Amino acid sequence: MTSTRQEVAAFPVLQQDTGIEPAAAYVSADPASVLWGRLPCRSDSAVATVDPGTPVVIDTISHEGILEDQGSDPLRYFGSHGVERDDVLADTIDVAARRRREPGAGPHIVTGPIAIAGARPGDLLAVRVDALTMRAPYGVVSTRHGRGVLSGRPGFDGDYGQFCRVEAEEGRWFGTMPLDSSGAAGRAKFPLAPFLGIIGVATDTGTRVNSVPPGPHGGNMDVKLLTEGATLFLPVQVPEAMLYIGDPHFAQGDGEVALTALEAPLRARLTVDLIPAAEIADGFGGRIGPFAAAHGLLIPTGLHTDLNTALELCVTHAVDMVAGLFGAEPRRAYLYLSAAADFTISQAVDQVRGVHGAVRRADFGPGADTAFARRVLERVR
Repeated sequence: MTSTRQEVAAFPVLQQDTGIEPAAAYVSADPASVLWGRLPCRSDSAVATVDPGTPVVIDTISHEGILEDQGSDPLRYFGSHGVERDDVLADTIDVAARRRREPGAGPHIVTGPIAIAGARPGDLLAVRVDALTMRAPYGVVSTRHGRGVLSGRPGFDGDYGQFCRVEAEEGRWFGTMPLDSSGAAGRAKFPLAPFLGIIGVATDTGTRVNSVPPGPHGGNMDVKLLTEGATLFLPVQVPEAMLYIGDPHFAQGDGEVALTALEAPLRARLTVDLIPAAEIADGFGGRIGPFAAAHGLLIPTGLHTDLNTALELCVTHAVDMVAGLFGAEPRRAYLYLSAAADFTISQAVDQVRGVHGAVRRADFGPGADTAFARRVLERVR
């Protein structure tokens, strides 16, 4: 059913090239600066270069509203939900019109790659999320391709989704969605906590890998703790790292069980620092996978096609983290984690499953007297 616009937008759309702070580098999400469904590899050229420590502002767009099952026409799709033409992002329109997703590719639009000057394989990229700004007052939650947790159960398969509007209440942002097609059942309202589902570095491969499964390169990790103030640490795979971001979310439940979060466009302000290989040679027992520091937490990850193995890898990573940062014996770190840490399914729908841990920094003393420990622990805010 086609809807009509009956309310004022919660905030104006944030079009590309507008509102950019003068001191920051800027990368737009125009068709020349994005990839669709594939991630950068070692043979790709950078769309921009930034020095470590230099702020960079990057626009992202959502794949929702431009996919084939939605008509590949964001003006028509969002217009059918009451969005005025001027409230559809111009870069979303341009990408839908000028780029095509190759068969078998993932759905995601990623902005980049961005070269980080001086980065080399073996280094660790520290990507701090300084700010995330919502670019449109609406988004979409969807399921398709039989990839949700309840795929195969009667009534849940198929390609379908829900358009959601953003509303403000008492200084906070909420997403809203009807609970049935007629509106008789009322609606749900849930708080927003924007984050980037995809933050990654180029893979050391000769071809571009699919954007769906995460890996040592980061990518589609969907860890919802990576909100403003978080730092994601990524092992550099290729010279200059070739950073990219995408899959912007306004809100997500752990597990992301139907397939997507509330998918909607964001502008990210990032600061990327470099930890040289010489400082991390002995860190975490030599196993340096993607991990994060945020909101008083250390956040190890585990990634595997089997969810049980993903959990095992995450716990192993957490033991290495507590041992490496605080000098704990591994067996005692293991016992501590059982008593005090949480392990959560990040997502169960992206071919490679993800688990992340939450280890409180406040549970420990000053930390190990190593450059690596200091560099990591200073990011726990």
